[in-house]
Amino acid sequence: MPCLNLTPAERKDKRGLAHHLDPVVMIGNDGLTTAVEREVDLALKAHGLIKVRMFSDERSTREAALQQLADTLGAAAVQHIGKLLVLWRPPEAKDKPVREDRKAGPRMVTIVKPSKSATRRPTVSKVKVPGNQRVTSGGLIKRARPLQRSAKKRSPA
Repeated sequence: MPCLNLTPAERKDKRGLAHHLDPVVMIGNDGLTTAVEREVDLALKAHGLIKVRMFSDERSTREAALQQLADTLGAAAVQHIGKLLVLWRPPEAKDKPVREDRKAGPRMVTIVKPSKSATRRPTVSKVKVPGNQRVTSGGLIKRARPLQRSAKKRSPA
């Protein structure tokens, strides 16, 4: 995978967002291994923008590791400052399944309530529930709660 290229303005924005982040992956004495690459890939999938701490004293080794990570994972090398490496990869689009019964607007719901007597059949009723209401597990229809207002605004002064 080729590494991503960022414009200077995008790089500056990503550096600002990464300022308060803590390193999520640390590279020790063994250097850049496949296990480390896998962990960096998982962190990029989860967060998108990450910091990696590398405990190597040689700057050229850190620069090479940053470039190799960016190339193999298809990420952008945002910053290399001291022993911290900052990488960014755009988040993958998640396909959210669309449920037909959860669209906006009123929907028909079947409510089954058991009878008080064990010998009788349960009562079945079909109810039209508006979008701002819900059916509880007990079969009751609850309205959306109104916004809570402060006591000062409720009482006229």
